[in-house]
Amino acid sequence: MSARQTFFNQAAQNWDKEFDSPQLHAFLEQFVPSFGLSANQHVLDVGTGTGILILFLHKALGAKGHITAIDYAPNMVGICKTKYAHLPNVSIMVANAEKLQFPDASFDAVTCFGLFPHLDNKKAALNQFHRVLKSKGKLIIAHALGSAEIKSHHQSAPQAVASDVLPTETEMRKLLQQAGFTGIQIVDRKGSYLCTSTKP
Repeated sequence: MSARQTFFNQAAQNWDKEFDSPQLHAFLEQFVPSFGLSANQHVLDVGTGTGILILFLHKALGAKGHITAIDYAPNMVGICKTKYAHLPNVSIMVANAEKLQFPDASFDAVTCFGLFPHLDNKKAALNQFHRVLKSKGKLIIAHALGSAEIKSHHQSAPQAVASDVLPTETEMRKLLQQAGFTGIQIVDRKGSYLCTSTKP
């Protein structure tokens, strides 16, 4: 395991106590509809953690949609399964964003909520997201903090994640374009970050 992976695996036990709050739920209730998801889609939720986004994706996709939720920290996945494995249209598994095992063109959308700064190899991950998306599929990179707030928050965090930041807007656009994404839109403000792009 990498230092980051070990950090998240060890943090899993107390993750919901620290981060899953009524305030976050109220925020996500308003925020997830701005992702532009549609009923019946199949969505890959990368870095799902304890599954904080799952109920909100479930609401957006409806009973005929499907969520595949992955995380590389087995303890996170274990907690996520205790909460959501009973839902018939949710699949939860351990997987690495940079080495996805899914076939090409498997998903209508990929969501990364609170994940992107923590990716070891962002280029490899974006190439994988592009590969597993269908044509016209959407990539959604989102946070409940703006980029400056994320940088400040992580500076006081344990060493494994202390230097994890979002790329600048210029860097993010370049990374996405290199991976083949188009239609890039970035809204970076205090209290939220949303970057959407499309596979042509």
